Amino acid sequence: MSVLAAISVLAVLILVHEFGHFIAARSQGIYVNRFSLGFGPVLWKYQGPQTEYAIRAFPLGGFVGFPDDDPDSDIPPNDPNLLRNRPILDRAIVISAGVIANLIFAYLVLLLQVGIVGIPEVQYQPGVIVQPVDSVNINNSVAYQAGVREGDIVIAVSGQELGPSEKSLNILKTEIQIHPNQPIDLQIQRKEEKLTLNITPKPGKDGKGYVGIQLTPNGKPLFRSPKNPGEIFAIAANRFQQLFLATIKGFGQLITNFQNTIGQVAGPVKIVQEGAKLAANDSTNLLFFAAIISINLAVINILPLPALDGGQLAFLLIEGILGKPLPNRIQESVMQTGLVLLLGLGIFLIVKETTQLTTQLEWVQKLL
Repeated sequence: MSVLAAISVLAVLILVHEFGHFIAARSQGIYVNRFSLGFGPVLWKYQGPQTEYAIRAFPLGGFVGFPDDDPDSDIPPNDPNLLRNRPILDRAIVISAGVIANLIFAYLVLLLQVGIVGIPEVQYQPGVIVQPVDSVNINNSVAYQAGVREGDIVIAVSGQELGPSEKSLNILKTEIQIHPNQPIDLQIQRKEEKLTLNITPKPGKDGKGYVGIQLTPNGKPLFRSPKNPGEIFAIAANRFQQLFLATIKGFGQLITNFQNTIGQVAGPVKIVQEGAKLAANDSTNLLFFAAIISINLAVINILPLPALDGGQLAFLLIEGILGKPLPNRIQESVMQTGLVLLLGLGIFLIVKETTQLTTQLEWVQKLL
């Protein structure tokens, strides 16, 4: 059920994106002849007065079709309500509306989450918690070989106590990073037992020390009811801003540090897997998952790449500068090349992530 919930969230986000294009076109009187959720064989369709609405077999996609691209359309080529015959601003609104719809939806989802769950306030305890490491590479972890285990609480590092604060996480990370190939002592709380472990961080490509574990502050979120509706809007806006800026930063790092960050790029399989994990822990986490993916979908689509909304906006910008559009053959060639590259990337990510899931399942089976 968690996997189905995650897939449903992705389908809804795609629907929101395409509906943004659709409503922006129809509100301006621009013809739209197809509105489809998904790709592949048609499972259901309805022919409205102007538009055919359809649900297709593969829900992770969708499109809004215009009669401009339909050779069977009986609309005259010079009709002012065809998208291609509209001024640049009208077309820009239609093209960018999907991105705007995803951003608005993300904020509304965060509003709903804050309204349902409440306003989080973290109550910190001393120390930093060790999170699960990659199961496949667990035996290669420096921390694991030194005796650190999942669920341990690091209460001191090199004699410095890690108090009940979010800052404790940064203190521990800094100590690890500034001591590559140098031993450091960790004070560990493991249930009722206290241990002292000696660990030597390995240097990474950036020269910083790493020990192969994930760390998180030792805190439990407490939720309180909002004092007034204004607080809900303020908290949701602040959370939206944080997610949006973090997403922009992530894409910036992907561009500037491509070799080290390309491995972090996730495809549909990984996204669904992470969404399923969140849903399994708490169904309300799906709202946060929806907001994150909706913002990412908006940022990805606004990138000036062929076959994306940003690529089409780039063509409009060039048209505005030159005073005329680029020849159709050039636009079609660029779009087709971009589409092939995007499809190739998608297939690569699906194969890679499916293989990783298979490897993890085989590892788990060996333990059973």
